[in-house]
Amino acid sequence: MSARLATVLATILCALCSLCALMSIAACTKRPSSPITTSSNAIRIVCTTGMVADIVQNIAGEHATVHALMGAGVDPHLYKPTRADIQQIMDADIVFTNGLLLEGKMAETFQNASNAGKAVVALGETLPHAELRSPAEFEGHPDPHVWMSPRLWSAVVEAARNSLKQHDPAHADEYDANTAVYLASIDELHTYAAQAVLTIPESQRVLVTAHDAFGYFGREYNIDVVGIQGISTESEAGVRDIERLVSLLVEKKVPAVFVESTVSDRNIRALIDGAKAQGQTVSIGGTLFSDAMGTSGTYEGTYIGMIDHNVTTIVHALGGNVPEHGLHGTLSENAR
Repeated sequence: MSARLATVLATILCALCSLCALMSIAACTKRPSSPITTSSNAIRIVCTTGMVADIVQNIAGEHATVHALMGAGVDPHLYKPTRADIQQIMDADIVFTNGLLLEGKMAETFQNASNAGKAVVALGETLPHAELRSPAEFEGHPDPHVWMSPRLWSAVVEAARNSLKQHDPAHADEYDANTAVYLASIDELHTYAAQAVLTIPESQRVLVTAHDAFGYFGREYNIDVVGIQGISTESEAGVRDIERLVSLLVEKKVPAVFVESTVSDRNIRALIDGAKAQGQTVSIGGTLFSDAMGTSGTYEGTYIGMIDHNVTTIVHALGGNVPEHGLHGTLSENAR
């Protein structure tokens, strides 16, 4: 073998050795493709609405797998459980519901689960009765839309934490810590909402929506709320209801009305047409999240984002002053 050939072969061998070394280092330092988000013995939890699931996931963290039966755009008043839903409920360690008849068509399913020894927690029903709205038109039933008041929802969060601690005392300290962080975020949201609503001209603090889901919001922030339909979307609005609300819009010179993500906009558009016939221009101020949050994986798909969107949309449309993209500037859509 010539000296020149030996030199070339030695160079190639050194390069191959270096390449193998680099590949070995890369293999050792490669990050896992998908981080583990729950422990191997995670509690299996089923929740009805996204708002309830958001509470439980924030408190439980990695110690639970949390499944919400109802996603974005789903009306809980009308929701009927599927066979798969019933199986998931029966397989769960804990079931969290809103209660107060929000999920009225699931009552039998919850009762059957409870009779089978399943822990079924109706969070809204842990609130003191004095805190619940029970207007005469609700026929003796409390208003179930308690999440519309961040202050009340904070009490519901504490009830969920207590249930989780009772079921899983080994992680009680973590549940307490996670709850404290979550409650601080809700308190910040409450402060934002209260200050934002005050910027609406007093004569225009009238919130007209598709159904009566914003009563707690109105009571909390001193804004008149009128729903075309009643507490449940099963109720129907009549001609007299439409005529009465048209007169209100014209009298108060309300600039905007609102549609909801889970309710048809048919009645809202009838209001707009009726006001126009009387010379009053009323616009659609935006779409509000009433009985369901936004799309999963988005800011509006969280409880904080849901209420932030609603507050920002309402205040801007009714003539108040509010940041264009909400509390943290993270609304995925311009509230205008």
